[in-house]
Amino acid sequence: MEKQIIFIIVLLLTLGIFGYTVSKFVGYFKLTKPFPIRDIPKRISIMLKVAIGQTKIFRLPLIGFAHALVFWGFCIVAFGSLEMIVDGIFGLERSLVVLGGFYTFMIAIGDVFALLVLISIVAFLIRRLIMHIKRFKGIEMKNISKIDANLALLAILYLMVSLLGMNMFCYLMDPGEYSGSFPVSIYLVNHIVPLNGVGPDGVHFWHELFWWSHIVVIFIFINALPYSKHFHVFMSVPNVFLCRLEPLGKLDNMESVTKEVKLMMDPDAAFAAPAEGEEEQMERFGVKDVEDITWKNYLDSLSCTECGRCTSVCPANITGKMLSPRKIMMDTRARMKEFGPRRVKEGKGFSDEKALVRNYISEEELWACTTCNACAQECPININHPGLIVDMRRYLFMEESAAPGELNTMFTNIENNGAPWQYPPEDRMKWAEELYMNKNV
Repeated sequence: MEKQIIFIIVLLLTLGIFGYTVSKFVGYFKLTKPFPIRDIPKRISIMLKVAIGQTKIFRLPLIGFAHALVFWGFCIVAFGSLEMIVDGIFGLERSLVVLGGFYTFMIAIGDVFALLVLISIVAFLIRRLIMHIKRFKGIEMKNISKIDANLALLAILYLMVSLLGMNMFCYLMDPGEYSGSFPVSIYLVNHIVPLNGVGPDGVHFWHELFWWSHIVVIFIFINALPYSKHFHVFMSVPNVFLCRLEPLGKLDNMESVTKEVKLMMDPDAAFAAPAEGEEEQMERFGVKDVEDITWKNYLDSLSCTECGRCTSVCPANITGKMLSPRKIMMDTRARMKEFGPRRVKEGKGFSDEKALVRNYISEEELWACTTCNACAQECPININHPGLIVDMRRYLFMEESAAPGELNTMFTNIENNGAPWQYPPEDRMKWAEELYMNKNV
């Protein structure tokens, strides 16, 4: 009973802290603009293929397979974690055994995946700490990001070690009962880790130690995730479900601008000034700060794994320019972290004299983007970096006329001449006047 009470207190504390954190993020989402959700069946199909099937991660086959094992392993091991919570609340032991053959299968495959995940995590640590993979570096990758990644990997590593340890001592407590439940753990006990000399009291002690340490690390991990890049553990699947359905090369137009252009091009359209008091509130063109982004843009930033695959294929970054698509997502997340709490607390009139554009993301970074969509194509969780970049450029150009000189010249020519070149329409064919042309064709 004492164990049960302690567990319930720890569980309630964990859920309380996590609930408070979630409420803060909900407040930040409310600061952003709407994002329409359409075609649910197609979204479910993409989610199953990309998020659950991990198909995009396999573009790097070996390490992609290791990452897929970690994801699938977590999904399977979660069954055992759920059982531990039920056991802790009701003071039971192996409470889900009533599920029969399904239970035996899930526990056995969870035992196998614990070893596979452990091996994968060791490979990830070797890549980060010894091999120093290039895409894990960059001006945006501060020491805190590296420490964050390594601590998360070590936490997952311990979870797998404690799970195998718990299973080994559980088997020793009743070999007949669990003989088919833990294939890896039983092999370890019989061939790798000799535990025959441990008495009944020792077996019980070590089982309890692994049980409690495993569940406590899970609870700490859950509450640490929202402040870590590993928040994608929760966010990646919803983000893929909500991903862009239109072709990546299609740029979204602002409805207000489209409406004005159609009026300008319609010779029969008559302009009528709105009645007094019915004037529409001026809409901001593009994105200046995090209040101008959609909630999907913010979800993208929270889902970013900082894996660097986007930056590693960005032609602007490869050729030495400042742009890093990964940094765009990290800066958006960081800006909301700075701006959101005070904006929620002080209300709509709050301003800290900063903005996402310039204070976090420079003009040089934004204009370096070629909108080739290589980053969005490569991202394993379907983040749409170019859409946000274009919106920030739209603000710079349409509200501040802050564009490179070449672009300003081009737009002026389009406005005056209907073409990017500095020639009137009647002069467009002068280049062909001296050419021989077969008039019979």
